[in-house]
Amino acid sequence: MTLSKNKTYFFLILILIIAVGAGVFDWQPERPFRLGLDLQGGTHLIYQADLSQIKDKSQAMQGISDVIERRVNLFGVAEPVVQVSGKDKLIVELAGIKDVKQAIAMIGETPSLDFREEIEITDEQGNKQIGFQMTSLTGQQLERSSLEFDPTSYQPLVNLEFDDQGKKIFADLTQRNVGKRLAIFLDGMPISVPVVREPILDGKAVISGDFTLEAAKQLAQRLNAGALPVPITLISEQTIGASLGRDSLEKSLKAGVIGLALVAIFMIIFYGLPGIFAVLALAIYGILTLAIIKLIPITLTLAGIAGFILSLGMAIDANVLIFERLKEEKRLADAFRAAWPAICDGNVSTLLTCLVLYSFTTSLVKGFALTLGIGVVLSMFSGIIVTRLLLESYASIHKTS
Repeated sequence: MTLSKNKTYFFLILILIIAVGAGVFDWQPERPFRLGLDLQGGTHLIYQADLSQIKDKSQAMQGISDVIERRVNLFGVAEPVVQVSGKDKLIVELAGIKDVKQAIAMIGETPSLDFREEIEITDEQGNKQIGFQMTSLTGQQLERSSLEFDPTSYQPLVNLEFDDQGKKIFADLTQRNVGKRLAIFLDGMPISVPVVREPILDGKAVISGDFTLEAAKQLAQRLNAGALPVPITLISEQTIGASLGRDSLEKSLKAGVIGLALVAIFMIIFYGLPGIFAVLALAIYGILTLAIIKLIPITLTLAGIAGFILSLGMAIDANVLIFERLKEEKRLADAFRAAWPAICDGNVSTLLTCLVLYSFTTSLVKGFALTLGIGVVLSMFSGIIVTRLLLESYASIHKTS
């Protein structure tokens, strides 16, 4: 369906205003793009966990992964990558980190879990404050933690079970701290601060509250990670210098500019004025895509840039299909209608591929899939909406003249 002349002009002007605003946002130096390890420089580490004494190896690895991610976040690393690889290996990527030795030392520590009781502290000025004091109850006495559900309210709960030594210590702690908080610390940071409602003498406790399922599951994992002695050993370290990262970024951008220029030349030579409109639509597409990548923000890697460059070709593909149909059809609307099935099939199949890649692959491929997927969605907008508005505006002006 062809829009009226006024509506066509309105939407075209609106898109151009949005594109200009997005372009200004893209070039703001105070808010740079978030760059990944291969572009910014940093360290790629591989650890191996000793699971010889562990029964539930999968849960232990997930717990250790969560603990290490919390440690890495203390360094302020942008988008750290911490993922399980195989049965007993962890991959840690630290982009832009400066003190690599300190990071390695902190990451390599075995998780430390302890329980602390609430006490009243008086400072030098005589003011009373609430603090937490370490007790003799640690993760060594915690046999296991599990996620369960309240049979009445169906709310998620976290169960704790202590060994014989822990049972005695925990009974003494709960007896003298009824109505007070008993904090659980992992690596010196509180992960749960429940209130003791009554003495617990059998060594089995329940942590309840307004847990979401994910929060309760995460707490159980962290408790198990701190309770299990799972030492990890650094087996591989690869450092990427910032200069190498900048060189990779410059080459990637150069490849993107050359590719865009070649596509623009091809479209103008083969299709003339419609080709110029397609190039303008492609420029708007590129500006909007970069703005979304920056706004979310998405960490740009070499693979992600490759996905963006590939999506440039996908963006122009829709225009080629439309222009070829335009040679056969008399009306612009008929050309778009005839080209739509091929455009839709091609882009939907690519989006499904991106979804599979993002769901079942490593972080390197995820970046490629994410940027390509965003590019495909915007390329459909560019090819179907922007190009059509430009062509309809030109046709309207041409008729008027």
